[in-house]
Amino acid sequence: MRTAIIHAHLLTQAGPPIEQGYLVVDDDRIASVGAGELPSDLMQTIDQILDVSGAFLLPGLLDAHCHVGLFNDGLGKEGEDGNEETDPVTPHLLATDGIYSEDRCFAEALAAGVTTVLTGPGSANVLSGQFALLHTKGQRVEAMTILPQVALKAALGENPKAVHGGKDRSPSTRMGTAAVLREALQKAGRYRDKIEKARAADAAGKTDVEQPDLDVRLESLLPVLSGERLVKFHAHRADDILTAVRIAHEFGLRYTLDHCTEGYRIVDILAEEYQKGLAPDHGQGLAGKSRLEGIIVGPILSDRSKPELTRSDVANAAVLARSGLPVAIMTDHPVIPIQYLAVNAAIACRAGLPEDLALAAITSVAARLSGIGQTHGTLEPGKKADLALFSSHPFDYRTQTLRVWINGQMVYHKEEQ
Repeated sequence: MRTAIIHAHLLTQAGPPIEQGYLVVDDDRIASVGAGELPSDLMQTIDQILDVSGAFLLPGLLDAHCHVGLFNDGLGKEGEDGNEETDPVTPHLLATDGIYSEDRCFAEALAAGVTTVLTGPGSANVLSGQFALLHTKGQRVEAMTILPQVALKAALGENPKAVHGGKDRSPSTRMGTAAVLREALQKAGRYRDKIEKARAADAAGKTDVEQPDLDVRLESLLPVLSGERLVKFHAHRADDILTAVRIAHEFGLRYTLDHCTEGYRIVDILAEEYQKGLAPDHGQGLAGKSRLEGIIVGPILSDRSKPELTRSDVANAAVLARSGLPVAIMTDHPVIPIQYLAVNAAIACRAGLPEDLALAAITSVAARLSGIGQTHGTLEPGKKADLALFSSHPFDYRTQTLRVWINGQMVYHKEEQ
């Protein structure tokens, strides 16, 4: 099935806006994008034409850090499945095992043009579990899942020390939090070394070296140590951000800094770290050679609800982006309802973030920092046809979502609501 969307204002995120153009969807992929009228040779291959009369067509929006499906709307304690507070080290937990696919917030996200979410456990634990990348439409979590394990969540600052210190166990201080994190990674390194030693002995025909007993916590950390999987560091205060950088250096981690509320205060350090990490041998588990992939800022429309937010500044995203850092914007849903993702980006734009970068923060950069930049986040031939059509610019508070496509299939149509 080939569908042509014509007379659209295209914000492709792959180049300058196209004031009036067309986009062709072939099955689940974008087949063609261009300015002006649909060429006659393409016209002959089209099964369906949709004239959108100047509406704004974008890649489906992506929230690169939220907890949708794990803290369910309106259900109270019964719907809270995002924090396993019984142990500060739970890296083996999978978000997909806690997702409530019928949470109505998925439908609200879809109706706001948000097609994709990177969602996972909260920040009660030092190591909280694995974030999953989901579409916002599907009857069950398996149908929604794009990637089941994208990143490991690590939390610094107030949350883990308050949760576990309040239970009279470590960590109760920032020193304790860093020590718990470091110990887990060190144990995982030794576990990996034992596995490799046993495999080498087996290959050499030796029988006196046994494989270590399975440890699911340590097993889940092995992709982190090799750089195969990102670490999402929850950090607000400047000292916590720098602790994340320090530990990432020690273990050669590939990581993002999420929230990064006081990032603007140490922007020179973060920009330098990002530039160093661009070297090809960084982020592969080599000590001293970490790779900072980017910053995921937010929530922006939030009050200063706790001490580590007292220096929050709505211009944070703009300051970080001006230094050359890739910046995505999150809602941290349910902190900010996920349907207001574009509003958060618009507020960052109002505070100085250039419009193109604000759009990228919820499309192309968000996709890259979620591990799917090669397939999502821009309107280009070959990319997945996750699309959102708006009545006007998505930063206009009066705009309405008209239609949404996931994998080339229309999954939301305002006229049918």
